[in-house]
Amino acid sequence: MTLNVLQVGEAVLRRRAKPLAIEDILRPPIQQLIEHMRDTMREAPGVGLAAPQIGIPLQIAVIEDRADLLQEIDPKWLAETERGPVPFHAVINPSITLGEETVEFFEGCLSVARFGALVARARQVTVECWNERAEPVRIEASGWYARILQHEIDHLNGWLYVDRMRSRSFMTVENYGRYWKDVPMAEIRRVLGAEEGAK
Repeated sequence: MTLNVLQVGEAVLRRRAKPLAIEDILRPPIQQLIEHMRDTMREAPGVGLAAPQIGIPLQIAVIEDRADLLQEIDPKWLAETERGPVPFHAVINPSITLGEETVEFFEGCLSVARFGALVARARQVTVECWNERAEPVRIEASGWYARILQHEIDHLNGWLYVDRMRSRSFMTVENYGRYWKDVPMAEIRRVLGAEEGAK
């Protein structure tokens, strides 16, 4: 079953979600919620979905970067972004520690449909959380997987990528594909970063 993904402007997207009681993770309502979130993410298609995006203010996100989504992407871009397949899993009540090195790439969001922008994120992160089997886990991630984790955990804290984006780079996904898709990232940063913050 797929659910409606809320768009920016909904109040639930701007509030910190509530922690989930660990004893509730294996109960049928939460297991069903995780299943519906997975189906909704896959249908979109996306690589992550947080419960606030479907109107539920709980600290739950699902993540999956399927191999079939990567087949049509330029291998050079996959290497530059350090992107590879990530199996399905849930992240519940996460805490995150950011590495010092940051990298900047285009990012989009199912709740800011059809737009994207350059966003600087930590290249490496450590996340401590519970998974969908009510097991405590520690995730050490880098590259695109680290970016997905930061993006989804931001949702759980009431943040959207537009709060962190390089504002001059904000554009439709269509125009990104038309004008910028094949431009080297260094050139995009140079052109779109010019006069950042100028009045």
